[in-house]
Amino acid sequence: MGSSILVYRIDADDVITRDEQIYVLIGAHAKCERKIKAQIALVKAGDCIPEWDGIICWPQSRAGQLVSVLCPEYIYDFNHRGRAYRQCDASGHWEQVHSVNRTWANYTECTTYLNSNYKSQEVFKRLHLMYTVGYSVSLASLLVAVFILCYFKRLHCTRNYIHIHLFTSFICRAVSIFVKDAVLYTVSGYSSASDSTAMTSHMAGCKVAVTFFLYFLATNHFWILVEGLYLHSLIFMAFLSDKNYLWALIIIGWGVPAVFVSIWVSARASLADTHCWDISAGNLKWIYQVPILAAIVVNFLLFINIVRVLASKLWETNTGKLDPRQQYRKLLKSTLVLMPLFGVHYMVFMALPYTEVTGLLWQVQMHYEMFFNSSQGFFVAFIYCFCNGEVQTEVKKAWLRRSLTQDIKQKSRMTSSAGGGSCYYGGMMSHTTMHSVSLSVVTPRSLSVGGVVATSLSYYPSLPNGSLRQGYCGGIDPHKCCF
Repeated sequence: MGSSILVYRIDADDVITRDEQIYVLIGAHAKCERKIKAQIALVKAGDCIPEWDGIICWPQSRAGQLVSVLCPEYIYDFNHRGRAYRQCDASGHWEQVHSVNRTWANYTECTTYLNSNYKSQEVFKRLHLMYTVGYSVSLASLLVAVFILCYFKRLHCTRNYIHIHLFTSFICRAVSIFVKDAVLYTVSGYSSASDSTAMTSHMAGCKVAVTFFLYFLATNHFWILVEGLYLHSLIFMAFLSDKNYLWALIIIGWGVPAVFVSIWVSARASLADTHCWDISAGNLKWIYQVPILAAIVVNFLLFINIVRVLASKLWETNTGKLDPRQQYRKLLKSTLVLMPLFGVHYMVFMALPYTEVTGLLWQVQMHYEMFFNSSQGFFVAFIYCFCNGEVQTEVKKAWLRRSLTQDIKQKSRMTSSAGGGSCYYGGMMSHTTMHSVSLSVVTPRSLSVGGVVATSLSYYPSLPNGSLRQGYCGGIDPHKCCF
């Protein structure tokens, strides 16, 4: 097997395919054979010799001894806290079950979870459906949000640039999950010996899919951290308002995860190049998990500090003006708005280790995490794009502009069908007045039909109650207004 199978431990939070389980089992067999070769010369006469029974590597034993070993951790479905038993008889041979001509062994404690395996399958199907729907809804809403922020130039500012990068990281995370699931499902279909060549050809693509999934997972957490740092700096230090600092934030969001994910790839390829890299391979997972957990903790501390400041400011400015219940209601609203952006939900089960799959706590934890993790992108896009006043203003302007253009085109066609010639405009009222928008009076002039749209729209910036040139910012530079 070579040095590629050095780590084959399956952690409690791993989910592996059947082929990965077989591959890990082959590695355990190879390690057992090496142990047997090293110990066979030390076996005394009358002792039971060490051997591999297909699942467990049994050590040598004295005659008449009941041998117990821990249920192997490399078997995913086993109860890793239980024990398996074998009996070495008085003659120095492993006890046999003569009716089937096999060595007797008791795996009852190891197979505790297998009896309820069908229930676990139902839970996994439900979780898969939940996060598939959640990531699909988030992906659709995030694509619309990114389009809006990129399309309207008046929304281009440092704050919204950071939002775009955050939304993009959510999009990449969702896509990478769908790709990984599809690739792993394809690979798991090659289980027979005749498919070994095809399965081998898919291994490289499978490892790439898992790597990109981990990278985009990390970038998503780091862009959430960037959002927290940026907002915290505006409140306390105000040194990141310059657009020049955006490049430093981009390096943090996209560059830092690339460093530790690359380190993980190198370590995985050299120390535990097992199958599809979807197995955590023991302690190697901490290479990428520690930075992600650190980002979550730092962001949570920033969130607590910001909420503290909001509470103090709210009490200072509204003391004697608002009922205490209204003050608490305002603070609660502000806190709830910030929670999706800061990823506060990650902290709920962060310190809780994964428990047995059949346990109620595990199911509560997984349903909670699958729902909030998959729908976080939707909540962020909804709150920070669709509910944003600047965005709503620009969308309304674009809709009014489109309605005005269609109205002018319709009037042009009516004029052309009535005899063509010149078209004169004084004051013009259209269906856009339903939105309390009217054109200022324009000096009548002769316009060609082909130039009606262009000439008329040139007066659109002079709309009352804030022109397009002033817009939401009231004449302020948009890069400053967006702060």
